[in-house]
Amino acid sequence: MKIVIVCDVLGEPNNGTTLAAYNLIGFLRARGHAVTVVCADQDKRAEEGFAVVPVKNFGPLNWLLRANNVKLAKGDKTVVSRAIAGADVVHVLMPFHLGSTAAKLAKKAGIPVTASFHAQAENFTAHIACMNSRLINHITYLCYYRFLYRRADIVHYPTRFIKELFERQIGRELPCRVISNGVNDVFFAPQGEPHANEKFTVFCTGRFSKEKSQQTLIEAVAACDFKDDVKICFAGCGPREKKLRRLAKRKKVDADFRFYSRDELPAALQAADLYVHTALVEIEAISCLEAIACGLVPVICDSPRSATKAFAADEHCLFRAGDRRDLAEKIAYFYHDRDRIAAYRETYRAMKEQFRQEECMLQMEQMLADAAAKRPL
Repeated sequence: MKIVIVCDVLGEPNNGTTLAAYNLIGFLRARGHAVTVVCADQDKRAEEGFAVVPVKNFGPLNWLLRANNVKLAKGDKTVVSRAIAGADVVHVLMPFHLGSTAAKLAKKAGIPVTASFHAQAENFTAHIACMNSRLINHITYLCYYRFLYRRADIVHYPTRFIKELFERQIGRELPCRVISNGVNDVFFAPQGEPHANEKFTVFCTGRFSKEKSQQTLIEAVAACDFKDDVKICFAGCGPREKKLRRLAKRKKVDADFRFYSRDELPAALQAADLYVHTALVEIEAISCLEAIACGLVPVICDSPRSATKAFAADEHCLFRAGDRRDLAEKIAYFYHDRDRIAAYRETYRAMKEQFRQEECMLQMEQMLADAAAKRPL
């Protein structure tokens, strides 16, 4: 098939959406499909298989995008029209200007469109101090539908959670597939001999942003009477890093902040003792699944706006959203009896197999083929 993948945001592989894009692009090319990627990454101009559009100028809001290390693409009709000409299917990743433009032009040309759902409303509204506004979030979802998803022959949802949430918000069902973004096989492979840590090591992966709520973990460890024997490894980057560093220093919590490459991350995860997922807003949280694949037991925020809580084996693997004392108790439950960690690892062993990336990518390939053949259901 000739497949066009449209990425309003691509850039460095430092977030879930970008990683999902690169994984899909690499898989489809390895399967022999002709894949053209439309994006705003200027360094891709010389690379074969890329159609590059300008970066969109948001004027006074450009500082916000820079703070989040994000460049949004401009919907250049000339570039997009040339890229999608003769395509069997156009797959759009985000409901922004480039994705909306590509969907409009593809439908006008009679080319099937599929669209992934990677952005909860709160991923946007958290940056304009409206994350907890039901009205603003609702309007955002209506805009997503208007800009993109009403034009899709098939919508790809990574979880049933986001499917049901979006359909409630827009008041209708859409032709869809629920397919996990999947976990790369590198996270399932042993990364050398296990070793004992000097301190009980808690790992937490995610962008340093408001909706990820990493401060809850720092405050929880600070509340533990064994806090001097705990080290937190925060893996990621983002606009709240300085605030989190200051909080850890003020609370006298041993916390390391760094960005791990895909090659470094599996070994770092496998070396930890426990994984904590603090995010209040999450469509799937591949980062949590990666930790589970590496053999870590997760303690997960029970936020009603997060799909990740579905991965909790029982109440000992869940903590109340924003409740540092409850999280401290859950950490203590595993800290004081390490045999519990080994027992829970066995519980999670079977669960992780269903999220292997190859199986998920085969399902994505089938979805694209069905759309191209006009077999949406």
